[in-house]
Amino acid sequence: MAKVLVAEDERDIRDLIAFTLRFAGFDVVTVTNGQEAVEVAPLEMPDLILLDGRMPLMTGYEACARMKNIPEIANIPVVFLSAKGQENEIRAGIDAGAVEYLLKPFAPYELTQKVRTILARAGK
Repeated sequence: MAKVLVAEDERDIRDLIAFTLRFAGFDVVTVTNGQEAVEVAPLEMPDLILLDGRMPLMTGYEACARMKNIPEIANIPVVFLSAKGQENEIRAGIDAGAVEYLLKPFAPYELTQKVRTILARAGK
C-alpha cells in the first residue's frame, strides 16, 4: 500500500483528501503546515507528498524546496493541490520541485486517478 503525506492547513479539506485517499486504499499521513511536512517526511518516508501552496509557518513552495535538499526524501514526488491557479503560482510549484500542480476543487475520483498515475510513473 502506497503512503501519501498530505500537508493542508484547512481541516475540512485535509480530512476530505485523507478520506478520499484512504477509501482508495492508500496509507495517509496528514500534517497542517509546511514546517510539519518537512519534519515528518523523513520520518514517514511517504511514496508521494501532496502540498497546499499557501499554509502558515512555511508555505508549500518553501517546504517543497527544502525537502528537495534533503537527500533521503529528495526523490519523493511532490504534487501541489491548490486553489491558486495563476501561472505564477503554478510556476512557483514546479520551480520548487513539484512534478504536478493540481487545482482545487477536485473530484475525488480524479484525485485518486492522478495519484495512481504519478505513483506509477515513479515506479511505486
